[in-house]
Amino acid sequence: MNVVIIIPVFNEEKYIKDVAKKSLKYGDVIVVDDGSSDKTSENARFSGATVIVHQNNKGKGAAIKTGIKQALNNSYDTFIFLDGDGQHDPNLIPIFLEKLDNADIVIGSRFLKGELKNMPPQRRLSNQITTKLISFISKYPLTDSQSGFRGVSKKIAENFLSSPYDDYRFESDVLINSSNKVNFDEVSIPTRYSDEVSHITKTHTIKYIILFISKRTLKHIINIIIKL
Repeated sequence: MNVVIIIPVFNEEKYIKDVAKKSLKYGDVIVVDDGSSDKTSENARFSGATVIVHQNNKGKGAAIKTGIKQALNNSYDTFIFLDGDGQHDPNLIPIFLEKLDNADIVIGSRFLKGELKNMPPQRRLSNQITTKLISFISKYPLTDSQSGFRGVSKKIAENFLSSPYDDYRFESDVLINSSNKVNFDEVSIPTRYSDEVSHITKTHTIKYIILFISKRTLKHIINIIIKL
């Protein structure tokens, strides 16, 4: 495998150096700084990672797309995505790589072994909605559709670029758009929420619901019904 690890970040000077340095043990690392105002980029460079900087904050989806475009200029065939805020343990990357021998998308699930009680309530609600819908469309019993810790094949990474979303909706949309083309799998991961403030509000949750009844999603549901 020729592995690239893409880490989208925004104001994560505290954690990014350690996350990137640990990730470099398993492949090349591209950190995309999405308009940070702190020392995120500087600290990422100290780790030895390749760093790309957005001058303005464009959204996590946009940062991931930038990382994918950069990686596609090289010969990578396996893509790992993880957050740069210390929530995800890069030492779990080998488990994702092993699963990718038989799957197109591997998701790091925070719920595979049960309920995550300390997850912010708005995030838990939006996750439950998206996960149930994507499970219905894909016919795979997903437990966590919004995890940022993922592994995908090159063809799926290329498909991610077609998503029209650059914000928090990106991670759900790419799964919906890919669901009838791929084999899913999950890896159980621990996640830290000790000092995190959730940025997903009630308004964001409503926007998720709007996303789910959009033409893009309804097309998949109608196709499933027709085949029944």
